[in-house]
Amino acid sequence: MLLDELRYAHEELERLEQAIADRLLTEPKHIRTRQFRDLEISNLLSRIETQSQRALHIYQAEQESLTTEIQSISTGDTFEEFYKQYAGIKDFHKRYPNEPVENLERAYKKVEDGGPGFAGDVDSMFTGEEAFGRFFDLTMLHEEYLNLPGVKSVKKLTYLQYLDVFDRFTPPQCNISRHDKMTEQYFSYVGTLAQYLESFIKRTKPLEDLEKLFRAFDDEFEQTWEKDEAPGWEAKNSQAKGGAAKGLTTEGTGEGIWCADCEKEFKNDNVYKAHLTGKKHIKNAQAREQNGGGDVEMGNSTTAAKIPALARLKERAVAEREHRIQRLAGTMSTEREDTRVNVERKAGMTDRERQQELAALYAEDEVMANAATTTTNGAEGGEDDEEEKVYNPLKLPLAWDGKPIPFWLYKLHGLGVEFPCEICGNYVYMGRRAFDKHFSEQRHVYGLKCLGITQTGLFSQITGIKEAEALWEKIQRDKKLVEDKKGGAGVEEMEDRGGNVMPKKVWEDLRRAGLL
Repeated sequence: MLLDELRYAHEELERLEQAIADRLLTEPKHIRTRQFRDLEISNLLSRIETQSQRALHIYQAEQESLTTEIQSISTGDTFEEFYKQYAGIKDFHKRYPNEPVENLERAYKKVEDGGPGFAGDVDSMFTGEEAFGRFFDLTMLHEEYLNLPGVKSVKKLTYLQYLDVFDRFTPPQCNISRHDKMTEQYFSYVGTLAQYLESFIKRTKPLEDLEKLFRAFDDEFEQTWEKDEAPGWEAKNSQAKGGAAKGLTTEGTGEGIWCADCEKEFKNDNVYKAHLTGKKHIKNAQAREQNGGGDVEMGNSTTAAKIPALARLKERAVAEREHRIQRLAGTMSTEREDTRVNVERKAGMTDRERQQELAALYAEDEVMANAATTTTNGAEGGEDDEEEKVYNPLKLPLAWDGKPIPFWLYKLHGLGVEFPCEICGNYVYMGRRAFDKHFSEQRHVYGLKCLGITQTGLFSQITGIKEAEALWEKIQRDKKLVEDKKGGAGVEEMEDRGGNVMPKKVWEDLRRAGLL
């Protein structure tokens, strides 16, 4: 019956909204639990959309049948219609005696309350390096980048350096020539990188409107491409016009002659002419013509050949992926910075510390898996017990994972050295870095203003109140002496008939002497 289907859809919509509200009431501390909750909410929102479309379809497309059904219930013999529908229900259960009845009250409860899970297997969604969406895992892409044409011959970038430049596609950060970017290897590399970043943001931010974000990226690229402003992918004819305005120079430093086939600049005209007859130049020129591009050398000037539509279409595809990578990397700048810090941290760890961290992660996963099968109170108690079990006899500062930092790192940064500051209310800063940083912070600036000191930038490394007051008095005395030499701070100036400007005191003396 359509009326019962409509009632069921509205009931399920209300229960779905209540389920989402229950999950949003608490903010999980652990990133794995937070990802599990966000994925559950995302799937519940998808189910809301499906049920809403079903209800709208009944209201719009099946309005006539719905009206007929309502009239049959409200008019005529009420009991006759009731027993008719009752007989239909009994007949249905006779034919399907083992048909399960869905309990909507239990269907959308949280996992810890005995409900089914809607998020799937969160552990299989992320690699161990990604740490449930906290960091990027670009190790395989880094290896692929090092094997690209144009990169093999230069100094290899470390993984840490690659994290800083993987979204840079123009010199000086990227030395891959335009000719090398047209190869299948590079096209596959940028496609894989863009696909990974899209997959990562979909897994870590399931509640955001990512389709709208991707459409904005596409629209921005369309405008940039139509205006021929894509970095590194300007049309050849526009480059040729720019080169003609500068003489023989088209690229490079702008001081010599540029050979587009060999991607090389020559300072001397004779050397450039001799280079045109070399085997390497001829080979590069032939390869450039086969790829559809290439500049045609005419005497001492370079004019761009018209690029076929197919080659320009491929350039557009590569440029679109580069633009997508740049925008996605900018959107996830926090995860990128966290990845860089994590790589630096792991590089400074010993093998024993890495093994200990790995064992701690496995133990943490087991605790979270056990907590998911218990009640809410049990889960909270387990988290409290886990926090109480942190062994920190030396009272070391805690790292990003809530565990004490290594002792050698503690000694390296001098975090055991105390730096008291009397101006900050005898507050003690641990380590030289925190001490140097606090001079520009609000606490120290407020302490100086309480002493009547306004020029706080002059009081770096001053921590004593007497020292600060003595220095401020000296600054005020020196300032007053300078003003007195100039005639005073509030000096009144006078002007004689000749247009000479002087202090009023000097003017009065000259007037009395009759020298004006």
